Amino acid sequence: MWHRMGIKITEYGPDRVVGTMPVSGNRQPYGLLHGGANAVLAESLGSTAAALHARPERIAVGLELSCTHHRAATEGLVTGVATPLHQGSSTATYEIVITDARGKRTCSARLTCVLRDQPPGQ
Repeated sequence: MWHRMGIKITEYGPDRVVGTMPVSGNRQPYGLLHGGANAVLAESLGSTAAALHARPERIAVGLELSCTHHRAATEGLVTGVATPLHQGSSTATYEIVITDARGKRTCSARLTCVLRDQPPGQ
C-alpha cells in the first residue's frame, strides 16, 4: 500500500518517524486529499514507530486509529510526524500530525498499537 500511495519515510528513530505522501493520486472526487489517505499515512507512520519500540522480538498491531481533518490539501506533498504519547510493554500510542506544503496542519491523528510476541516460526 505504501508504494501505491507514494508514501516515503524520510526520518525514523525511537521517538520520531517522519514521512511524506503526494496529494496527487490520493484525491477524492472534489480534488481534495482523501481523508482515508490521511488515515493510511497516519497508520503507516505510527505503526512504524510502534514496531521500532517493540523491537525485533515483538510485533505491533494497530488497535485504534482516530483522525481529525482540519483543512484541505489540494497539491504538493503532505508530511506526517509521529511522536509517542505512551510507550508501554503491551501498548504504544502515537500522535501523528500531518501538514501541507505550507506547513499548515491538515490532520491530527492518534494511533494505538498492541504489542505482542512474535508468532512462532516468524
